[in-house]
Amino acid sequence: MSNVDWYDLSWATGETLVMLGGSLLFTLVFGLPLGIILFLTGPKQLFENKPLYAVLSLVTNILRSLPFIILIIVMIPLTVMLVGTSLGVWGAIPPLVVGATPFFARLVETALREVDRGIIEATQAMGATTRQIILHALLPEARPGIIAAITVTAITLVSYTAMAGVVGAGGLGDLAIRFGYQRFQTDVMVITVVLLLLLVQLIQTLGDRLVVRYSRR
Repeated sequence: MSNVDWYDLSWATGETLVMLGGSLLFTLVFGLPLGIILFLTGPKQLFENKPLYAVLSLVTNILRSLPFIILIIVMIPLTVMLVGTSLGVWGAIPPLVVGATPFFARLVETALREVDRGIIEATQAMGATTRQIILHALLPEARPGIIAAITVTAITLVSYTAMAGVVGAGGLGDLAIRFGYQRFQTDVMVITVVLLLLLVQLIQTLGDRLVVRYSRR
């Protein structure tokens, strides 16, 4: 471990956590409503709207299928417009959000589709408004699935933050590329990979526990 600079490593770890936390927060803010709209306007749902669903579904599928490394490059002008730079932690957050939001939205839509339709119909029969149906029937019943979706999305974002290091986004991915790959410092590469694996394992363990906890209610 002679090549490992522990200060640089701790700084890079902090940058990765900031990228992960910031992008996950905005992904939830944008992705949850998008997933709900996709569900509500989908076939045989409360507000079935084929044209709107087709447009939203097309945009979601296009963004999901675009390789993340290409998305970062394509978004450089927009990223500079939004945060003033395309480099560093803040320059990575906009493409991270755009890349993860449609992915999370689809998972939310899937989780909502798994809710027993009888619960929705019973809530409607009691005269509940759309807002009440969403907040007091759909989301509570789909909570374990949504938590699992958040877990999967967070893990996906970890891999995205590592890829963002290719274009100077900072974090563990940048450290692995600049030192582990370009300077052939194998020990740096190994340490960064282990830290990323530990982060993924921590997220998965926490997510699994929350899913089990809320599934029992």
